[in-house]
Amino acid sequence: MLREITATRYVNPLRTGGSVPGVVEADDLGTYVLKFTGSAQGVKALVAEIVVGELARAFGLRFPELVLAHFDPALGATEPHQEVKELLDASAGLNLGMDFLPGAVDFTPELAETFPVDPVEAGRIVWLDALTVNVDRTVHSSNLMVWPTLGVAPPRLWLIDHGAALVFHHRWDGADPTKSYDFRHHALGGYGPDVHTADAELAPQVTEPLLRDILSLVPDAWLTTDFPTAEEARNAYVTYLLTRARSSASWLPADFPSRAELAEADAQRAAATERGRPAWLKRVPDLHGKPPAEQDWSRHVG
Repeated sequence: MLREITATRYVNPLRTGGSVPGVVEADDLGTYVLKFTGSAQGVKALVAEIVVGELARAFGLRFPELVLAHFDPALGATEPHQEVKELLDASAGLNLGMDFLPGAVDFTPELAETFPVDPVEAGRIVWLDALTVNVDRTVHSSNLMVWPTLGVAPPRLWLIDHGAALVFHHRWDGADPTKSYDFRHHALGGYGPDVHTADAELAPQVTEPLLRDILSLVPDAWLTTDFPTAEEARNAYVTYLLTRARSSASWLPADFPSRAELAEADAQRAAATERGRPAWLKRVPDLHGKPPAEQDWSRHVG
């Protein structure tokens, strides 16, 4: 079971993602990044957060603790932004919280130029993303954090934000567990991810008992948008993921471009954009593909 906490203070929103999560303090004295049920992505994004995050944890990857968080919109009564206020008002009750990593920074292309990542670890992360059809861990939107950034402990990669994974649950009637996806521009593709070692290690770990344990963590109310009962929904997720794990030969990612090739592709794209600009726009900085300006979570705690 996921721990349950109650939010006691709404700090402020995080504006780096489309779902606009919020930083909250809770009755256990912890600080969490809250993903709201009232967001445009809906509860399926929260289902994906739990399923993919807990699979990552089962595979030994670093992923912040998840909690079920009770939220009272009255905590955000002074929020000045109308759209954020409407989001909070639509999210009364149970939401999903992720442990806040103070001082964590985004894993950006600039950081990737010098940050060491073992090919085996990179392979495990790529394999997880391919299994769960996570199309939102790209070079320019990594959904990876580096933490800690202070003290003597070495900085490590942490996985976050899996709301865009499990794309199959948005269209169950067309779901094909053997389908391959283009992961060549994965955030860790430049590290030579050893996906074959990861496949041999992780595929046998994807068992029906593991999947059922993970799906049992998802609240029933979040599973009945497409199915009459939560149990039928859990069966569908288990069947899909189990079948996909057993058919990894059909979707195992390969042929990742090198860092030099990625840099050349970026340079060509930037040059093409520049050539297509009218003269008056050539003086405007090109921010295409750049990471969000806000990279430090610690500024949200006050």
